[in-house]
Amino acid sequence: MKIGVIGGTGGMGKGFALRWCLNHDVIIGSRDSARAQEVAREYSSSASAEHGSPKGKITGADNISAAKESDVLVLSIPYENIESICSQILPVIKDGCIVISPIVPLTKTDAGFELISFRENKPSAFDLVKKHMKNASNLVSAFHTISEKKLIDTKLVLDSDIFVCGDSEAAISVVNGLIQEIKNLRPILLGPGSLSYLAESATPILINAMIRNKMKNPGIKII
Repeated sequence: MKIGVIGGTGGMGKGFALRWCLNHDVIIGSRDSARAQEVAREYSSSASAEHGSPKGKITGADNISAAKESDVLVLSIPYENIESICSQILPVIKDGCIVISPIVPLTKTDAGFELISFRENKPSAFDLVKKHMKNASNLVSAFHTISEKKLIDTKLVLDSDIFVCGDSEAAISVVNGLIQEIKNLRPILLGPGSLSYLAESATPILINAMIRNKMKNPGIKII
């Protein structure tokens, strides 16, 4: 399976690439193709050092090329860039491509971190992405509460739960499988895509708790 990560030159992209290349080819997407290829080489070197000879390759491409080639596409992009990026890449994805949105509409206020969608009465990230999908049922919301720093460190066991929302059992099954490939992560289904705002709201809860209580990259575990 080919997994594309749009915005893959950032920390989340590196974490996904290092962990999923054990079993899959990973395509790092960026607006700058040369930058994507350079970063992909860096990730490949790190993967070889940490895993020896992973089954998958890590390559780089411009966003549109990465989107066209992917069987699963992760949107590791800011909320404010959804319209500009998704309007370009989602019309060209494969018909069966599953799109994962870990995007959070986050803003910092005097009180702390809050959701833009609540504070400014704007759509959830899921709803904004959905507008550009050819097949909206292939959109799944996940990975909102995973720590970027912990994801990058493949020596760490990430003992936490990942909230998942979506409208297709088949698409959810694929995403759940990718979550479970990262040791000790557990997918927790919240419901259909219309409830994705609940998963998105977990991120500012974690960040505010981390800052106020001097925690180090907390996650969520339901017991």
